[in-house]
Amino acid sequence: MKKEWKVLLTMVAGFLLCFYLPVERLQGWTRFTGAVWESLYLVRWYAQEHVLLCLIPAFMIAGAIGIFISQESVMRYLGPGAHKPTAYAVASVSGTILAVCSCTVLPLFAGIYRMGAGLGPAVAFLYSGPAINVLAIILTARILGMSIGIARAAGAVGFSVVIGLLMHVLFLKEERARETAGANDAKGVAAEGGRSLLQNGVYFASMVGILVFANFGKPMETTGLWYAIYSIKWWLTAVCALVLAFALVRWFGASLWKMGAAVGATSVASILVPHEPLAGFGVGIVSLSLVLGTSEGELQEWLSSSWSFAKQIMPLLLGGVLAAGFLLGRPGHEGMIPSSWIAALVGSNSVFANLFSAVVGAFMYFATLTEVPILQGLMGSGMSKGPALALLLAGPALSLPNMLVIRSIMGTWKTVWFVVLVVAMASLSGILFGSVAR
Repeated sequence: MKKEWKVLLTMVAGFLLCFYLPVERLQGWTRFTGAVWESLYLVRWYAQEHVLLCLIPAFMIAGAIGIFISQESVMRYLGPGAHKPTAYAVASVSGTILAVCSCTVLPLFAGIYRMGAGLGPAVAFLYSGPAINVLAIILTARILGMSIGIARAAGAVGFSVVIGLLMHVLFLKEERARETAGANDAKGVAAEGGRSLLQNGVYFASMVGILVFANFGKPMETTGLWYAIYSIKWWLTAVCALVLAFALVRWFGASLWKMGAAVGATSVASILVPHEPLAGFGVGIVSLSLVLGTSEGELQEWLSSSWSFAKQIMPLLLGGVLAAGFLLGRPGHEGMIPSSWIAALVGSNSVFANLFSAVVGAFMYFATLTEVPILQGLMGSGMSKGPALALLLAGPALSLPNMLVIRSIMGTWKTVWFVVLVVAMASLSGILFGSVAR
């Protein structure tokens, strides 16, 4: 009965909002209408730049974790009872491999957490995935200064471990119960599909390679290693895709002719539309889905598992992106909250300035590498170095869409504590850094 009253009150509130909606006034309010357009522009940009290249490969990897990695393996290396130094070391440096944003890391986090990973290592992975990005840290050092680049790298690695440990301690009783339940569930689990560690490693490495190279951002300079990798990113992506196709046929029982047709269709699309890599990539995703959907056993289960993650996460992400665009706009564009207000509030190294910067960064959505030019503009407008670091440590790891999805995965209170810890430690780091970096 209590649940029905909540539903009724929600419906009544929605009705009253619609009934008294001041459309006439809003029509002449340029900031409101501009914020609406910003939310639409941001969600379109997100769909064009991130859904196909970032989220779908991440969903596939998350689904594969649930199907092809045994619970026993997860419990051994990342479970509540795993060797702590090993678990946190693996989780805390994952971002050096995965150049992902705060939303793309979510399916991967959901996959390992639901398979029995301990809350501490899982949260360390959740933070480190988008925060410890080698290219982003190098870009930070070159554009914003070496001191802030080093502080970002050290803070990101340290944060992931400290926040993970604190989350483990805060929910220790629940973690012990998960450890017992996970140990019982994992008893007698066989090796993953009878495949060797090397075979599974090649399979997962090929998918991670597709995710990394397809999203490899263009560096500022047109020389050096990073630009060399960027210039051949799609060739590297294609090589990883061919390795994945080989692994699926050779070790996972996929049909040779179906996989051959999928590779052929992807190649034809890439040749016909050479200047639009999304065309070939999209055909490749659809072709792989058709191969998995028409297969039997664990390959079909892989597609089903990936689809489950997509159904849970995608609506929350898109809704969160709309809200973030409405409130804060896109980089270089205004939302409901004027950027001048933000710049004026973070011009000192006060406790409030650092806390405010961390909170704004936590709710705003940053795609990978976009936080650097945004901060460059804010620092040019008078933002102090302390609040800048606070935003760098809170922003890439959190966002409003990210929070909505995390809540659906590990519950409200764990999400609240995770956000509070990130904001608090980012603020404290900003205060300390700002006091010594003049």
